[in-house]
Amino acid sequence: MELPFAESYRIKMVENIRKSTRKEREEWIKKANYNLFSLKSDQVFIDLITDSGTGAMSDRQWSAMMLGDESYAGSSSYYKLEKAIQDILGFEHFMPTHQGRAAENVLFSVLVKEGNHIPGNSHFDTTKGHIEFRKALPVDLTIDIASDTQAYHPFKGNVDTEKLEKYMAEHANKVPFIIVTVTNNTAGGQPVSMECLRDVKKIAKKYSKPVLYDSARFAENAYFIKTREKGYENKTIKEIVKEMFSYADMMTMSSKKDAIVNIGGFIGMRSEELKRECATFNIMFEGYVTYGGMAGRDMNALAVGLDEGTEFEYLETRIKQVEYLGKKLTEFGIPFQSPAGGHAIFVDANKVLPNVPKEEFRAQTLAVELYLEAGIRGVEIGALLADRDPVTRENRYPKLELLRLAISRRTYTNNHMDVIAVALKNVFDRRDSITKGLKITWEAPIMRHFTAELDRA
Repeated sequence: MELPFAESYRIKMVENIRKSTRKEREEWIKKANYNLFSLKSDQVFIDLITDSGTGAMSDRQWSAMMLGDESYAGSSSYYKLEKAIQDILGFEHFMPTHQGRAAENVLFSVLVKEGNHIPGNSHFDTTKGHIEFRKALPVDLTIDIASDTQAYHPFKGNVDTEKLEKYMAEHANKVPFIIVTVTNNTAGGQPVSMECLRDVKKIAKKYSKPVLYDSARFAENAYFIKTREKGYENKTIKEIVKEMFSYADMMTMSSKKDAIVNIGGFIGMRSEELKRECATFNIMFEGYVTYGGMAGRDMNALAVGLDEGTEFEYLETRIKQVEYLGKKLTEFGIPFQSPAGGHAIFVDANKVLPNVPKEEFRAQTLAVELYLEAGIRGVEIGALLADRDPVTRENRYPKLELLRLAISRRTYTNNHMDVIAVALKNVFDRRDSITKGLKITWEAPIMRHFTAELDRA
């Protein structure tokens, strides 16, 4: 008899979480203006708002933290991290930042100018925000099948390279670089194939443009290449990662995801001149170039996390838990972006709540209903996150209206996944009675979903 699958770790520490009553949750979400970001953490039972910085670090990582060098300049922790980035990712130069959006801010301060066009695959919220803040245009060239949640494609995160070639032929003079997000978060945590990465690099080289990877979940992407792409089944994750990044000229990293740390990020570069240009902004925004807003102890934990996060056994455990939740939802007939993503399940709110007008934010409405049902906090990836058009100021309505349930690394058990599935089923079973959504009563001019205030429509 084949042995059942088991986690590749043992649990050494636990954190108590509190269950609440529906009456309490009704009061809390109303006080939070129906924005789940505004809830207090102790008002949440299972927290799926993000997998960023919410994972459980290993014994090796905690041990490394005890050896952190907190020197302002020239910290030994910086050089440990530099070596890990060179060995695992292959970038000669790097610059630490306190998290991924900070890396974008520093790098885009050098590269993005007003009027630029930045083509890629479904820019995520902070990426799009940093581009539009600089009065540039993010151009989404993700393959069309990504917008059909029920269709199968092993690499739904891919850039449509035919569209990219056509776009570059017409607009190359406005393009400073091409961006590829691995995995593609906005499209449902979907991976990008090695073939696509290779083809993007060929197009970029043809037009003499650099390629940037948004690399928050690069290791999960490598896992999918190993398990789904012909010719990579016998390669190690680290071998696949090395090849992936060989097709990139630079990278930004929110280390709070695949490096399994609570804080941290960095920019990886091949160009020493680009590093010099970034240094000016890094010193202004983050800190000196050898700490960049990070403590030495956190750089030590990050160096270890890059190693652990690129091991197959860890990734298999992590991704199979997401698959487990997906299988439960499939049994209940609940539609989500299929196949299951690497870090989250993305529930198709357009299919679950078709009776809610699209102007009333279906995915946000579904997120609120799930919280009221069981104290589970997800996050909307839809019209609220899409913001308004910078020119017309009209709401944008993306093809995908998703409720993301992001699973923290090494944090929850499959019993928690069962609770999530049943709670969502209970909402799904009463979906026909949900006909009213939410309306915005206050919003920020950019990246509004973090702080927007809403009310019942």
